[in-house]
Amino acid sequence: MALPAFDTLLSTTAVISTVFQFLSGAVICRKYIQKKSTGDSSGFPFICGFLSCSFWLRYSVLTNEQCIVLVNIIGSTLFLVYTLVYYVFTVNKRAYVKQFAVVVAILVTVIFYTNQLENDREKMIHVTGIICCIVTVCFFAAPLTMLVHVIRVKNSESLPLPLIATSFFVSLQWLIYGILISDSFIQIPNFLGAVLSMLQLGLFVIYPPRSFAGPGYKLVDQVVAF
Repeated sequence: MALPAFDTLLSTTAVISTVFQFLSGAVICRKYIQKKSTGDSSGFPFICGFLSCSFWLRYSVLTNEQCIVLVNIIGSTLFLVYTLVYYVFTVNKRAYVKQFAVVVAILVTVIFYTNQLENDREKMIHVTGIICCIVTVCFFAAPLTMLVHVIRVKNSESLPLPLIATSFFVSLQWLIYGILISDSFIQIPNFLGAVLSMLQLGLFVIYPPRSFAGPGYKLVDQVVAF
């Protein structure tokens, strides 16, 4: 059954906006290449992004949601490239390889386990969806420590306004899409993502940044749901 025109338009715009958000990592990697060093920044968000997109790719293949398949093929490829770039320029290569190995082991273990449920496809999809939600919610919960910091210092300079606004827009698009196709595993993490982004945007109103040249407007490593 063909998707209604609105669903198709929404899924298309959601894919485009999500890919643009994924491409923010290219700006970070460009700085690594220019400086020939990763400095004191963490490459773990790239590894987490690869894991998240890989899980969602698995889920979307099982549910045959082509737009989510597309966006996560692009996402997992980009995050893998970012991971390799970080590896090339980091001085702590051994620790980074260990982090990536753990993530790959988790991914392989989940795929192996869910493959054992092949005779019960509904359960296979359900288990994979739950794992996707858990991973995504954990990633969305990461910025909560930053919210506490902003409230304590009463200044929102440490928050990246453009990236937060984009995250809210992307999460809202996927939330609406999840509602339209009645998929709670898409709805839940993106609802939480939209709420968290809204809370962060609200802090800009409550605690306006004292200087628009502050560190909060540098691009930071973040991971999104898709």
